[in-house]
Amino acid sequence: MFLPQEVIRKKRDGIFLSAADIQEFINGICDESVSEGQIAALAMAVYFQGMSAEEKKALTVAMRDSGDVLDWRQQDLNGPLLDKHSTGGVGDVVSFMLGPIVAACGGYVPMISGRGLGHTGGTLDKFDSIPGYQTAPDNQLFRDTVKNAGVAIIGQTGRLAPADSRFYATRDISATVESIPLITASILAKKLAEGLDGLVMDVKAGNGAFMPSFEKSKELAQSLVTVGCELGVETTALITDMNETLGSAAGNAVEVQLAVDYLSGKRRDLRLHEVTKALSAELLVSGKLAGNTEQAETMVEKVLSDGSAAERFAKMVKSLGGPGDFLDKSHEYLPQAKIVKPLIAPAAYNGHYISGVDTRELGMAVVCLGGGRRKADDILDLSVGVSGILGIGSKVESDTELAILHASCESDWNEAAERILKAISFSTQKPSTTGVIYQRIAGN
Repeated sequence: MFLPQEVIRKKRDGIFLSAADIQEFINGICDESVSEGQIAALAMAVYFQGMSAEEKKALTVAMRDSGDVLDWRQQDLNGPLLDKHSTGGVGDVVSFMLGPIVAACGGYVPMISGRGLGHTGGTLDKFDSIPGYQTAPDNQLFRDTVKNAGVAIIGQTGRLAPADSRFYATRDISATVESIPLITASILAKKLAEGLDGLVMDVKAGNGAFMPSFEKSKELAQSLVTVGCELGVETTALITDMNETLGSAAGNAVEVQLAVDYLSGKRRDLRLHEVTKALSAELLVSGKLAGNTEQAETMVEKVLSDGSAAERFAKMVKSLGGPGDFLDKSHEYLPQAKIVKPLIAPAAYNGHYISGVDTRELGMAVVCLGGGRRKADDILDLSVGVSGILGIGSKVESDTELAILHASCESDWNEAAERILKAISFSTQKPSTTGVIYQRIAGN
């Protein structure tokens, strides 16, 4: 007889959990024979006692196999199945470009994305800005889009790693979200259920990251790479900087426009381009579409310059119900805020430099505007956000625009402006800047 409390007791006392222990507990989560309190108790035991590599692997497999695992053999795809996952950031719109880039290079990207959490933006929320775009298509449309466009970016279905939904909800209310073994299993269960050949993780570090310290980010990256590789998926990770926004916009529609400008060649923010190119290159090498990083980066630049990546994006949007001419007429389709006006630098900082940014606080400014959730069932205002964000090292004059705020009313604009000004640090000396990519983690 399976007794969940015995599994909890073993982990509480630091005793190794067998694959059978973990499987039975996950089965109990799915059939609801395990209570919310018991899930919370196990989560807390794991938080304090940790998990071995074998335990993390067993938990990932059990959660992955709790629902559907996608099988692409019937689609007769002539390239590898590849995907990336980010641990969340501000102004991080990489998925919009990476998926089409990899598709244009010969890969297939069945990307399952999520919604915003706390101060971080969500890919699905951004796609909701595109009229008609289906983030929850039926299985056939999803498969057809992957086959024909090479990429489909959608939300998690109820049948994909369903055990994770209940486990995560309990972790969220029991202060155990930060557990690295549980994060590892939660992320990989969903990603490996996609039936992937290669996966790259973008693990953020810095004041806008889910895990601010570099040491913890590295520990998480290593855990994800080790378990992913042991489960047969070529997995690598890049630890990237989140001490300022990745792109120059934060919000939903404003980030979509940033992605469109990037794909069309109108504007490519340097930090955003560096991370997008590096992550895309990792996937091309993992999927054996390129022999090395240098060759892969050349391929990335080619599909951006010849427009084939933009073409894949347009094809995906049309296939999933969006406008066929969205790439050319995005300004006409994307929702526009009622108030769009710049935040001018205070005169006191004339001649100064931007020396630092509290990126989490900037993300919360977007939440205050209505572009992020205070609670799970909040309805977002997709038109609001911040664009034209100046980066660290920028010189400030008396008329310098620090950012452009998109708001629904004056009071929201004022509140967000106050938050952003408090989030920015100024100095009379130009600060030294660090690279956006800290470290690459690969399997042994």
